[in-house]
Amino acid sequence: MGESARALLDRVSAGFTELAADLPDESGVDGPIGWTGYGEARARARARTGERESVVCGTGLVGGAPAVLVAFEFGFLGGSLGGATGARIAAAFARARELRRPLVALVATGGSRMQEGMRALSQLQRIAAESARNRELGLPLVAVLRDPTTGGGWATLGAGADVTLAVAGAQVGFAGSRVRPPGDHAAYTAESQLAHGHADRVLAPAEVPDVLGRWVRLLGTPSTEPAPPPAALRPVEAPATGWAAVRAARVRHSGAGTRADAYLDAYFAWREDISGDRCGGVDTGVRCGFGWRAGRAVAYAAQCGTPTAPAGFRAAARLVRLADRLGIPVLTLVDTPGAANDAAAERAGVGPAIAELFGAVAAARVPVTTLVIGEGGSGGALAFAAPGRTWVTPDSYFSVTSPEAAAAILKRPPEQVPAVADQLRLRPQDLVDLDIARGIVTPVPPPG
Repeated sequence: MGESARALLDRVSAGFTELAADLPDESGVDGPIGWTGYGEARARARARTGERESVVCGTGLVGGAPAVLVAFEFGFLGGSLGGATGARIAAAFARARELRRPLVALVATGGSRMQEGMRALSQLQRIAAESARNRELGLPLVAVLRDPTTGGGWATLGAGADVTLAVAGAQVGFAGSRVRPPGDHAAYTAESQLAHGHADRVLAPAEVPDVLGRWVRLLGTPSTEPAPPPAALRPVEAPATGWAAVRAARVRHSGAGTRADAYLDAYFAWREDISGDRCGGVDTGVRCGFGWRAGRAVAYAAQCGTPTAPAGFRAAARLVRLADRLGIPVLTLVDTPGAANDAAAERAGVGPAIAELFGAVAAARVPVTTLVIGEGGSGGALAFAAPGRTWVTPDSYFSVTSPEAAAAILKRPPEQVPAVADQLRLRPQDLVDLDIARGIVTPVPPPG
């Protein structure tokens, strides 16, 4: 048996106060379906753990920010979900609504409690309904997946969270170890869920308190002010020709990381990424997450100079929708030669994925700010851009299509590509003249 619920709560929160729970004494009762020996099993679980149910719920400070916490006690019947478990979790969600606080779920469960039959399984619907009520109020849900997180606990509190963190090496999957088919057991791990877009980060146990505290602080800080565009990182002149603009945008900055990484690191005091599209995909060429700047949170979705895959568009759409629901402004950074256009991208639905992001940006009630920091290649770049709130750096371009593609479409030879670039009017100053961009950002002058 791993870390107890109480020990974990002591590590991740300060000033924890347990919620009052009006639970009947069922230690000698065999439950709603009369499962022989169930009452005795509950009594043994109480004696072994000191808990009356498989979850401990209460309020406390996480990273200095107030939150409501739900911690599973795996030692109590495998952290299984029964009627009383559902009642406690529902009360925790209600308390979060009352206090307007984030809810943190520290999950370790084997699934629904067989000894209560369908009464236990129906608690998943109850939890989903409570989570939906909190979501409607813009209250975030952050989950930490411990070992194991399987069954309904994974399919509600885990996979249904806004941000899903997982402990390294944890068993995570819908099917538990005793019921899954033989074969690829590595698929049922925290690491596999991260690799396939279903979790945001895998943490060592010692990392959980700090990272969790940062997330609670980020997601619990709404703001109505738009994010200002970042300053340019390089003191360069606006290009004289279209082809010069294209060449400047394609120069990779020196040092580690991408242009997007450099801009994000300069813009934020600190930040936390989310990962994956929740549909089985991860695009490493897109950075999404939330960062802390000037005392408030800003969400970001940034392209990193590569063709954007369907998973990248879906992850960005997920980010924009989440930020919109939480009332947090969004910054997008554009740098891509365009959407991925190979057969795999088509099979994965690149068109619907682009449409999803266009729709998320168009529907956002929070302000979205865009800075083009490199290549702006066609619709795959435009999907990341905010109409009316787009700026450009002096070493960027934005075009209906790349000069090479335009030349090919027009059946012009390769040596005419530079001339086509001029005709496309894709330079930063052209974009301002065309009312596509509001302005060209410049570097911040050094102090003094």
